[in-house]
Amino acid sequence: MNIIAMLIFGTLGIFVSQIPLPSSVIAMLRAVIGTVSIGGFMLVTKQKLDFKVIKKNAFYLLFSGVALGFNWILLFEAYRYTTIAVATLCYYMAPVFVILLSPIVLKEKLTPTMAICSLVAIGGAVLISGATVGGGQSIKGIIFGLAAAVLYCSIVLANKFIKNQSSTETTFLQLAISAVIMVPYVIITENVTLADFQPKTIVFVLIVGIIHTGIAYVLYFGSVQRIPAQTAAVFSYIDPVSSIILSALILNQQMSVLQAIGTVLILGATLFNELAPILKNKHSGGII
Repeated sequence: MNIIAMLIFGTLGIFVSQIPLPSSVIAMLRAVIGTVSIGGFMLVTKQKLDFKVIKKNAFYLLFSGVALGFNWILLFEAYRYTTIAVATLCYYMAPVFVILLSPIVLKEKLTPTMAICSLVAIGGAVLISGATVGGGQSIKGIIFGLAAAVLYCSIVLANKFIKNQSSTETTFLQLAISAVIMVPYVIITENVTLADFQPKTIVFVLIVGIIHTGIAYVLYFGSVQRIPAQTAAVFSYIDPVSSIILSALILNQQMSVLQAIGTVLILGATLFNELAPILKNKHSGGII
């Protein structure tokens, strides 16, 4: 189930890039449909909200919910201004930002391995951007992708402070908050009419909302509790890899040699950082 969820996430960019609506509108619709989908799942499975716990976590839920909506807007804008592969890889810098900010926000130790992996990943991002050869035709998309990664990083860090809530409940609340914030934001900032919603657009919006949000999140959170954390971490790389491969096959979005090297550096560095503690435990005879 975890692999299926990652493969679904990997196709997100392809569907979003085919929706002729402003990024903020797509983000709002995804939040609304995702909230309804996961809310329906919670009703069917008889999962109830604990309002006492919600009250204790209110600040971090509100912060992460708002960040989630704008995180999607920035990511969807990145898809429009650069290739899906480049946008995805920029977005995948989020774990690096988490590593760099954890010592400040969470008071966690920054190990030499983490520091080296972060530097390697940053080098990969530079190659992806084309800055080393005077490129930068898609620099706007790269900036949007990195900004989305920063917001996603803030969500990950905020989630560290949310206590005594299941992942499904937390996601539902974050989606709901995001929807509540995004609806008035879109009404104020966008001028979208019913004429903009052609049959193809409606189908793709429903796919993004129901499949890429509702179903994918339920599959992910349902499976991640049944498999080892390190396995889930490794499986998470199916998302960017499948996204890169599918964008090349379906949309014919090719990468340069330097961008390919940057891809290996980013994914390799973040994967090694995930596996390093496991390899250390195995080497020292610890229990994995």
